[in-house]
Amino acid sequence: MTRRLALWLTGLGALVLFVALGVLDQRLEQTGGPGIIPFEVAGSLKRAQEILADWGPDGRDTARLSLWLDFPFLAAYGAFLALAVAALRDLAARRGWRRLAPARALVVLPVIGAAGLDALENLFLLLTISEHGGSTSPRLAAIFAALKFALLGATVVYILAVSARAAVSMRRATPPAR
Repeated sequence: MTRRLALWLTGLGALVLFVALGVLDQRLEQTGGPGIIPFEVAGSLKRAQEILADWGPDGRDTARLSLWLDFPFLAAYGAFLALAVAALRDLAARRGWRRLAPARALVVLPVIGAAGLDALENLFLLLTISEHGGSTSPRLAAIFAALKFALLGATVVYILAVSARAAVSMRRATPPAR
């Protein structure tokens, strides 16, 4: 399988799962409570319990389903972003953009780390929904969520930097229209 095909397949898979997760998030908000992200970053047992109370039993079931569906999603987005970042890293290396072409594995590690942190976050949120883990579960879930978002943010900055550099390079290479 080529990297291009793998990008398409993982991107499509991530998109389909993202839409499904969005539908579940809307169902959570229809309970009168917040969506899943405020639960991810609740950070305390008290705040997590408030959200769970707002959701009620149906919302808890929806949140549980959302968290289980997030496992294949994090695999899909993790693979897609790792492939995309690797492709951009290789482009930067071919073009001689040394600052944008770091050591091979370094640029992909944040994506892999983010997906791993997302999985840990989900595990602690599932424990929180099941009323296990006391105050530790929502606290650890929030820490893993914050770290995940930071690593994904760094990945997006890299993608935008290389893409912007490539766009500028293409613009300079294009002869003016006559």
